[in-house]
Amino acid sequence: MWRRWRDRSTARAEAFAGSRAAVVVWSVVVALGTAALVARMVPVGPELLGGAGAVTVATAYTVALAARGGGRPVVFGALALTLGVAVLVVDRDALRSGAAVLTCSVSAVLAVMVTVPAVRFWQAARECTVAVLVAAVGALATVGFEPALTLARFEHVTLALSLGWALVTVHQLGAGLHGLGRRGLIAVVVGSLALAVIVAYAELLRRYGTPGLTGRLFDGVVWSRENLGAFPRPIEALVGVPALAWGCHMRARRRQGWWVCAFGVAAATPVANALVNPGITRVEAALSVGYGLVVGLFIGYLLIRLDLAVSGSRGRRSRRAEEAAAVRPEPPRHHALA
Repeated sequence: MWRRWRDRSTARAEAFAGSRAAVVVWSVVVALGTAALVARMVPVGPELLGGAGAVTVATAYTVALAARGGGRPVVFGALALTLGVAVLVVDRDALRSGAAVLTCSVSAVLAVMVTVPAVRFWQAARECTVAVLVAAVGALATVGFEPALTLARFEHVTLALSLGWALVTVHQLGAGLHGLGRRGLIAVVVGSLALAVIVAYAELLRRYGTPGLTGRLFDGVVWSRENLGAFPRPIEALVGVPALAWGCHMRARRRQGWWVCAFGVAAATPVANALVNPGITRVEAALSVGYGLVVGLFIGYLLIRLDLAVSGSRGRRSRRAEEAAAVRPEPPRHHALA
């Protein structure tokens, strides 16, 4: 019975996601929600625009994530809409914060799930840019709920929830643990350790760092903010974007690339919660995301070249032959994955 229900759900999701009319309607809804959020940010129009835009984008993103993952987009979309309206009506800080956390996580996971395999590096860079743009719209919706949590707690909760969600989704898409392989296992272990070390190190510096050590570290941050306008977000630049670029490149060749892509939420989550920090301006937040994308793509390029060298594809001719053989199929961006 469970398998039959799952097959029916997958068929409905494929029909919904593959419908061109549904894609057009979804795009218009997201555009209207984004316009309402931008209008409130300017500010122009009534205060209700912020909450309405946040609920609209959160609902549309929930529908897209459910359809992309082979679930029931109508059911989950209706649930997200109902909960979002209830949050606005009740208007409690705890509910608004919870809605912001869920919106941020949905945006981060969707940003990774809408990517497609990349045969060449420039295509991997395109997919990273698409993911950042999807998460950026989610950032507007996240701040539109006006969360009332401490910044560090909000960032840690959203990152943990997004990463767990992404890993579970990848596992359910058919790339189970048996599909990891040696290279995928190494990538997952290294990505987990790198993410844990960066988060723990930042937290230790914030709480227990000596004035001299933190002073030297923050001197570079201050210089970058004064001369470049912003400083790249470390998790995005060092883990998230490189993992997403390498993962999309690997997905065109091996199914364990999805496991590497799951760590792309380390880029999408900081983007989706970038506007929550009241200590930086919107321009600085945008520049920080852009710098993180550039630095991360550079590191991702090095990872891809190293991967190709290890697999024996050195030299231009060998790389072109390897790219011609990279034909692992996946559904298009607007179709269900499962």
